[in-house]
Amino acid sequence: MEKEENILGTEKIGKLIRKFSIPCIISLLVNSLYNIVDQIFIGWGVGYLGNGATNVVFPLTMVCLAFALMFGDGTSAYLSLKLGEKRKEEAEKGVANGILISVITAVLLCAASLIFLPQLLNLFGCTYALRPYALKYGGIIAIGLPFMMVGTTLNSIIRADGSPQYAMFSMVLGAVLNTILDPIFVFVFKMGVEGAAIATVISQIATFIINIVYLKKFKSIKLIKENFRLKPATARKVSTLGISSFITEMSIVFVIATENNMLAKCGVESKFGPEIPITVLGIVMKISQILNSIIIGIAAGSQPILGYNYGAGKMDRVKETLKRVLGISVIISTIAFVLFQTIPDKLILMFGNGDENYIEFACLGFRIYLMLCICNGIQIPSGIFFQAIGKSVKSAILSISRQIAVLIPAMIILGNLFGIQGVLYSGPVADGVAFVISVILLILEVRQFNTKNEKHNYSVEGGENSLSKDAKSSFIITISREYGSGGRYIGKLIAEKLGIKLYDKEFIEKVAAKTGLSQEYIENNEQRRDSFAGLNSGYYFGLDNSDDLFLKEAELIKNVAEKEPCVIVGRCANFILSERKNVLKVFVYSDTDSKIKRATEYYGLSKANAEKEIKRIDKLRANHYKYYTETEWKDFDNYDICINSDALGVENAADMICGLIEKEKVNNKK
Repeated sequence: MEKEENILGTEKIGKLIRKFSIPCIISLLVNSLYNIVDQIFIGWGVGYLGNGATNVVFPLTMVCLAFALMFGDGTSAYLSLKLGEKRKEEAEKGVANGILISVITAVLLCAASLIFLPQLLNLFGCTYALRPYALKYGGIIAIGLPFMMVGTTLNSIIRADGSPQYAMFSMVLGAVLNTILDPIFVFVFKMGVEGAAIATVISQIATFIINIVYLKKFKSIKLIKENFRLKPATARKVSTLGISSFITEMSIVFVIATENNMLAKCGVESKFGPEIPITVLGIVMKISQILNSIIIGIAAGSQPILGYNYGAGKMDRVKETLKRVLGISVIISTIAFVLFQTIPDKLILMFGNGDENYIEFACLGFRIYLMLCICNGIQIPSGIFFQAIGKSVKSAILSISRQIAVLIPAMIILGNLFGIQGVLYSGPVADGVAFVISVILLILEVRQFNTKNEKHNYSVEGGENSLSKDAKSSFIITISREYGSGGRYIGKLIAEKLGIKLYDKEFIEKVAAKTGLSQEYIENNEQRRDSFAGLNSGYYFGLDNSDDLFLKEAELIKNVAEKEPCVIVGRCANFILSERKNVLKVFVYSDTDSKIKRATEYYGLSKANAEKEIKRIDKLRANHYKYYTETEWKDFDNYDICINSDALGVENAADMICGLIEKEKVNNKK
């Protein structure tokens, strides 16, 4: 088997970063500018109260966007995984269910928004002066929510289908149309905030229509009417796969809602009043999002480069990629810092004029709240770096440290202690804490690079053996087992007694040869998925190494099952071969004391460590199985035979399975 060349491991780092990052940056910038355009024209056509109204309506849009991305990114990941497993029919049903639940949720959220808009605005920090504008703007925006949600969901799916240019076109068209229509409705028709809202909804409808047209142009699947039947299990799986995107967007909702309420509360006690702080800081955050979009785009584009080379053990390329990404990000964040500190008054005037208090608070907002924006050049890429190399716990820590764990509490505590400036200082406090955590985790991780091998050469069997005469009628035994239950040894005994091959760690060599990933990396990451992995996945960043490992192993499992009778240990083989006849699916378990005894005898663990390791490995296996099969690992309905290795004994268990196989062979000959 020849090792496949992958440009991620051979092409120049700079060229790869440009290739992958530029599309990411463009997509993110378009999204950011979409939200800013309304405020620019409203600021000049209505005034800062109109802008303040858009800021209190913005969390409502973000809630709907969170659901849209959850369904869109989740469906995209589901589509990619099922196509990789060669389960096209399931992929089609998954896409149809993703679209269906997006439509249902969009209609429900639209109705709820129209009915409870006043209450929602109160929740998002709306003041008395902002209410008339917010009700007008929010009422129209709510009508367009179904088009925005379904259009966004489809946009993600279209990218997954291999048409990123089409997805980008629909997104850019909407942004351009919004930019053209805003001044027409605001200045020509003099419709104020209502005009800006109408322009936004028309643009969202245009994007929606273009994406709907694509439904008949899918490359990888074909959607038919029968697919659009709601299947709760599939809908739940799709939603689970997109939970990372949902959490990311909802964290922004909580930040903005907390911020608006604290600014309104503290603003009343200051000379600025509540409306100026709500308006200005909303603009400050959206401008800073442009900076973050560029940095996220660079880091997201580098993710496949980092992930592949880390898995392949090419630590020099990992370090070079990380160094370049951090360097570029810090340069960009430094330029932004200089602009925020030197010309904040010029930046705020892009969004309309205001009195002295308005300009003064804008200068405070940019200079204080974004005081440590340079740190974003380290913190944001660090989170994506850990995501890329499969360190989901560290990535999750960095993802939630700034927004949820630090920023919101800092706003509440500092705001109550120091008033309006305390709310502003919560920004640099959160940035500083997140920066320190990022640097510590990065240093510790990079120090470990030197202990990893940089070259990995494998000697793997060459060509495939020809199919045996009765290969397709041969029996395959799959062994799923609890850690320490003796399942692998049972599989070995079965293979020896029947004179067939045992496939377990042999897959590691084959996958290493096929992907270029190191054997060490594969062994440490296959069949293991921790609880935090779901918080760091999302189609936007593509399938990670864990997904690629599963798909490659699934392909190999099907190949060996076609080639010869064999015993396959673990790797969801019972699920992968579920559509094949003549497969005996076995699950081996035992009591905790017996597993601890085996772990201490055969793996050299202490009793205390053995118990912890058993629980840890079994949980990782269960998470891995549930993620890829959508069923429970220990659900006995997934297997033909479930054996307690203590009650029967490993030798007797192997004999019993061999007896069943021989009996079945005799029956097949009759």
